[in-house]
Amino acid sequence: IVPALLLAAPYVATAQVDDLRLPVIIDADRTDYDGKTSMLQFTGLRLTQGSIGIQADVAHASRMDFDDSVWEFRGNVVFDLDGGRITCDSADLRFSDFQLLEAQISGTPATFRFQRTGNEEATYAEAGTLAYDVTNGIIEFSGGATITEGGNQISSDSLVYNIREQRINAAATGNGGDRVTVTYTPPPSGEAAAQAPDTTPDEPIEPSPGEPAPDQDDGE
Repeated sequence: IVPALLLAAPYVATAQVDDLRLPVIIDADRTDYDGKTSMLQFTGLRLTQGSIGIQADVAHASRMDFDDSVWEFRGNVVFDLDGGRITCDSADLRFSDFQLLEAQISGTPATFRFQRTGNEEATYAEAGTLAYDVTNGIIEFSGGATITEGGNQISSDSLVYNIREQRINAAATGNGGDRVTVTYTPPPSGEAAAQAPDTTPDEPIEPSPGEPAPDQDDGE
């Protein structure tokens, strides 16, 4: 289990649960239907459900409704969720009963950026593939997975991020030199100097009018 320095805010999961009860809105530059494959194709698609949104150059869907359908997004895919953004090459989303259940995401690499409440530093994650279980609020990173916040970093072949429990688990495959690597970086020297106490000598005190000047050490 990874230390708390790389944990995301619990409000993300709460917002997603509320969003999954909202209508799904589709906005596209063009829509085509292929009768041979019974597939819909969208060009320049933007799909939103509350604060959850996904856009891509091209998208294919097995069905137009969201009662039970699979959507394939390809090319410059951007997946927005409350507090975070995923960018990738492709993403496959499964809907059931008008709710987004899961997303299979891949990229070179796929990246995830999210902001924790009360923290000015954004947290970044990247991996070859991401498996996002929206229902349970769990993201599995695999294939060169790395999570970074500030100068601190966790690297492993596999990372599991549980949004609701605010936990990250890292595991090595056990093949060859694959290991879990945790890197802590101290703050820049400039920041440390800024926090150091001021040791500059006080300036000489000027005597008030009519008062003798303080004794000076003449070296005698």
